[in-house]
Amino acid sequence: MIPLKYHQLGNSGLQVSALGLGTNAFGKRADQHTSIEIIHTALDQGISFIDTANIYAGTESERIIGLALEGKRQQAVLATKAGLVKNQGPNGSGSSRHHLMQELEDSLRRLKTDYVDLYQIHTFDPRTPLEETLRTLEDMISSGKVRYIGASNYMAWELMKALSISEARNLTRYISIQCSYSLADRTPENELLPLCLDQGVGIIPYFPLAGGILTGKYNTNTAAPTGSRADTDPNFGRFLSDSRIQLGHTAGQIAAEQGHSPTALSLAWLMNRPAVSTVIVGATKVEQLQDNLTSISITLDQRTLDKLEQASSSFRYGEPFAFYRLPE
Repeated sequence: MIPLKYHQLGNSGLQVSALGLGTNAFGKRADQHTSIEIIHTALDQGISFIDTANIYAGTESERIIGLALEGKRQQAVLATKAGLVKNQGPNGSGSSRHHLMQELEDSLRRLKTDYVDLYQIHTFDPRTPLEETLRTLEDMISSGKVRYIGASNYMAWELMKALSISEARNLTRYISIQCSYSLADRTPENELLPLCLDQGVGIIPYFPLAGGILTGKYNTNTAAPTGSRADTDPNFGRFLSDSRIQLGHTAGQIAAEQGHSPTALSLAWLMNRPAVSTVIVGATKVEQLQDNLTSISITLDQRTLDKLEQASSSFRYGEPFAFYRLPE
């Protein structure tokens, strides 16, 4: 068993495993039995942070996690989200009091728990005043149903505005922000990362392997390996640019020189970035999880860091790899 590292989530007192478990494939690309096996293996290996959302695989991800955590709830730091489109009806998305209160109750029921450790707003809602959202989250904390709050897919100015309102109104602050961040997407380093360092907000990267591109599995932007994300999700093809595919191969070569898998090397690089508290990475089988765990024990020397910097520096600029927003 690889000794796992734990970090404070932002400047809060909450400790989370340096490697977290992303669950958006549960109930979709991984069936219930396999998903539960992955969760139990993760907990047994010391991975405490489990991240889901009210819309993952419909609602199947939360339901499966609820089953998996029966009798094991205290081992997990459980995080979920709401705010992206749940349904097309009135109040079917966003971060209004109406939507969030309903979604929290539904999530708690599916997760078979009476509280979540981290409740996250899945994206910024331009139609709801931030004070309404933050006061709703404050009430959730006061009720005991939520312990900490975080944001996701906020621009830097949106996050800073929320932090400022919380300070001015004496409301609980966001302690974390989820964003796309990887060797293939270093855009958070321009504004978001410095903000988080200054304000004590922990970064929780999603797409840490750029949807599998950094594993080196893709050879062209048209041919997808059977069972890969690009194979099962036709929309993923938009991410398969030549430059990203080349980065995946370069990362693989650097990893091979060090005797590591490209997956483990990419995760190790991200875990050691400033302000990063935990890196959420998905798995559709236990073997993938075991490979991800090897990243914990990797120490990156300066020569390797320089090579990764040279290979990925151009991905600090341009558009983020992924950025989820409400439809206009």
